[in-house]
Order: sequence, then C-alpha cells, then structure tokens
Amino acid sequence: MPIHMRRDGLNPVRELARVRDGEGVVRVETPFGVPAYLVCRKEDVRQVLADPARFSSATSLTGAGQEDVTAGQLIRLDPPEHTRLRRLLTPEFTVRRMSRLEPRITEIVEAALDNLEGAGKPADLVAHFALPVPSLVICELLGVPYADRGEFHERAARILDTSLPVDQRIAAHQEDHAYMAGLVARALADPGEDMLGMLVREHGDDLTSAELTGVASLLLIAGHETTANMLGLGTLALLWHPDQLAALREDPGLIEPAVEELLRWLSIVQSLPPRTTTTDVEVGGHHIPAGSLVICSIPAANRDPALIDDPETFDITRGTAGHIAFGHGAHHCLGAPLARMELRIALPALLRRFPRLALADQVEFREFSLVYGVRKLRVTW
Repeated sequence: MPIHMRRDGLNPVRELARVRDGEGVVRVETPFGVPAYLVCRKEDVRQVLADPARFSSATSLTGAGQEDVTAGQLIRLDPPEHTRLRRLLTPEFTVRRMSRLEPRITEIVEAALDNLEGAGKPADLVAHFALPVPSLVICELLGVPYADRGEFHERAARILDTSLPVDQRIAAHQEDHAYMAGLVARALADPGEDMLGMLVREHGDDLTSAELTGVASLLLIAGHETTANMLGLGTLALLWHPDQLAALREDPGLIEPAVEELLRWLSIVQSLPPRTTTTDVEVGGHHIPAGSLVICSIPAANRDPALIDDPETFDITRGTAGHIAFGHGAHHCLGAPLARMELRIALPALLRRFPRLALADQVEFREFSLVYGVRKLRVTW
C-alpha cells in the first residue's frame, strides 16, 4: 500500500510524518505502478492545489474500446472548462441554498436513528445510519431513485478500492457512467424539481449530455461516500476519546468547532487526484520535471505543526481554521456546505438519542479505499 494511504487506526502512519518533517517531498509509486512525487507539507500542498496552470488535473479514464467518462468530472478538469462548469453549479451549493435543506435533513437523520434503534443492539452504525443519511440526501438533491442505492454504493466502493485491478475499477466507472446517462436522458425528456432537472432547464444549452452525466456521477459518489465515512469515523473518534464526547454532549454549541476538528484530524480523503506538472517546477526545494505525477497527502498536511500547535491531539474545542480536508484552490469541494450541515445535524442527534452509545465489537477499516472509513461499526446503547 502506498505510504500516503497507510493508517494506524485513525492516524496516518508515523513514517508519513517523518517524510513531512524531513524531506517534505519524496518519490513514491502509485497503486497503478507509476512513479510520482509525494508532497506532505501544508504550504507545499497548498502551492500544488492553487496552481492548475503548472499542476494539471486534466486526465482521461477509458477502458479498451470504451469512451472517456471524464466529461463533466470537475476534479479531472482544468480551467477554463472547470471554471465554466463550476460557475453553473456554485449557486446550488451556497450556504444559503443548502440551509433550505436543513428541515429535510433533520427528518432523514431522525428516521435513520429510528431504524438504527429498531435494528436492535448491537447494530451496525454504518449500515443503519452513517451510509443511509447522506445517501438519501444526495438522492433527493439529484433526483436519483433511492431504491438504486445498493447498486451505486457497490459501484462507488469498487471505484475507490485501490486493491482491485485497474480494469475492474475502470469497469465500475463505465457502469456508473451508463447508469447516470440513463438518468440524464430521463431528465432531458422531463426535467423534475431536483438539481438535475434544474441544470437541464436553466443550463440545457450550456451543457452537453455527457457533461451532465459526469457532473451527476461525481456529485452522487462524492455526496454520499465522503459524508458517510465522516459520520462513521467521526463517531468512532468520539467514542475513542470519551472526554471529547462528554464535552460535546454537555455543550452542543461545540458542534461547529468539533466538525472542523474532525475534518482536520481524520482527513478521510487520503489524497486528491494526482496532478501532472506541465513544466519543470520546484516544490519545497525539490526539482520536479515536467510531465511528472504529483500526489498531495491531505492527512500529512492537516497534521503539519505549521498549521496548528500539537496537531496530533484531537481537540474539538479549537475548530481548526485553514485545514484542507475539502481541498484548496479552484478544486475546493463544492459540496462542503452540505457536508458540514449534515455532520452538524447528524452527530448531535446521534448522541442525544443514545446517551450510552458504545462500541460493541472490533472495528473493520476500509484500508485500501481512497476515502478512508470503516466497513462496519457495531455499537450498543
């Protein structure tokens, strides 16, 4: 497993910290067997992510004899294509627009808690709470049938699983693309009141069907995978730090700084898609030739002593400013306001419903996933 994906429970391995605090930039091999430069320091990571002209995100993803499925995939595009698409989507993800969803998200959270309680203890928090909440939210937002959740959960897991052969992951991308293309075709024929319908009605002349498909596919996967794993790992982090859990339970006003600290300390996105240098560059005093892959370690950067004092300590009272859990620069996560709101609603509701929440079994981590998390989290109350 590449060094930037290795974990020791909730922590990145110490070796990654030694790279950050030592050379800062090292040569590594990607899961695809391709050499790359790993960047670990906060300022160096920011430099890479803030400069799409010299560190390009543009890439294609095809299988033998198959079409490219990266059209509309914002994370794989550079300006001006990226800028054009993001400008169309940004109004739908403002804090004000997302706040309109708060009553519905609260209903979804309470229903999931009912299901968790109804499952009887011990129960898997992932299956009954962490995964259903963001899945239903993003399904309703995009107009994706919630009944299809089992299929897109399975496809997303394959796409993110670096232990699988490359052709299997590309096949999962292709299957996901075909599924979303069908939903886009239906929206083009009869646009609904969801986001996909809105994009068709308001920007149908500005977006191709392939771009609509790519946008919807990215939002569907990113919209449930990241928040689901934050809910699972965030709960585990609090259970493993009972003093922090008690502080949050006693003072619900701590939820906003707590969410920011969980985002920083857990850094579930191991790294963003690799950048390719368009020219010779220097990062952290290291020369990187043109045409090289560059990987940014989000966990290492978010635990950089240059970001915050005592970065290894989990402290929900400080609400770390400046973390890069949502990325940085032009590719800063579009759905950050939605993710924050889901976490701010769901975690306190879980603690209120189950004041004696506790682990019931050993934890199963998703060790080979690009989005770190837990496969199962059996709890009792």
